Amino acid sequence: MLIGITGMPLAGKTLVAGVARRLGMPVVNMGDALREEAARRGIEATPESFRRLMVELRRELGEAAIAKLSASKLHNALRSGHRVVVVEGLRSMAEWEFFKKSFKKCVLLAVHASPRTRFERALKRGRPDDPKSFDEFLARDYLELRIGVGWLIALADYMIVNEGPVEETVSKAEAMFRELMRIAED
Repeated sequence: MLIGITGMPLAGKTLVAGVARRLGMPVVNMGDALREEAARRGIEATPESFRRLMVELRRELGEAAIAKLSASKLHNALRSGHRVVVVEGLRSMAEWEFFKKSFKKCVLLAVHASPRTRFERALKRGRPDDPKSFDEFLARDYLELRIGVGWLIALADYMIVNEGPVEETVSKAEAMFRELMRIAED
């Protein structure tokens, strides 16, 4: 089974994927595939250069380009005996459709948090590439939505709302992954 994790920036996808990892599931981060391709091509690691590379890769490999770059790691995890694998960071329906053709069972999990909550997380995190104003933050959200992440969130099989304490989200994620592992065994 493939469990795909999607959500807007700073919704908590990495937190939820970390729970899967602690439960023994291999997790492939799609952003890592983009970063690896950038390094392979000698491209500087900046948000703008990653956006340009993503557009270029989609021209070269189609709309599911990042999924294609991530697929071999997922299949290697299955070949090594894992029954459930997780892919973190799905951003478009094309990526999801690509994975659905490659795996017998696919489940899409959306992680959600309100824009205000996510912006507050960005301010606390303080990474150089994080938006500094709410308007800048919303502009980035609109870009993500144009790519297609909104469709994935709307069509997700399961959703975890990440508005409360971290421990609450971790508990929800653990219960959900345990249930999905049971389903994968069927």
